[in-house]
Amino acid sequence: MSQPEAVATCQYDAGQLVDVLEFLKRTRAELKELHKVRVWPDRVEIYDVNGDRFDVLNIGYPDRDVAELLRSIGTSFKPDLIHEPIQREYKEFKTGRRFPWAEDRIL
Repeated sequence: MSQPEAVATCQYDAGQLVDVLEFLKRTRAELKELHKVRVWPDRVEIYDVNGDRFDVLNIGYPDRDVAELLRSIGTSFKPDLIHEPIQREYKEFKTGRRFPWAEDRIL
C-alpha cells in the first residue's frame, strides 16, 4: 500500500520552532483526532485517525527541537531517548497524551 499524499507540509529552519508550532496550530483543524506520529531522521509525519497526514520537513529525532514539537501535539515519548539512533527507518509514537489537572502545581 502506498503512502498517502500529505495534506500540508512545513519546512523547519534551525532555531525557528515557533513557525512550525504556528503551522501545527493552523493545520490541526484540517485533520481529525491525531493518532500517531512517525519521526524520521529528517522529517516528522503526523497522522490522524483516518490516515491523513501532514509533514514537517528538515527536523527529525537527532534534532534538539523535536522534543518540543512532539510535546505540542501530545505525543507520549521518553525525552531522554528521543535523540538516540535506532536500527529502523523511523520511530513511531502514539499521540493524545493527557496531563492530570494541576499537574504543574505544588501542593
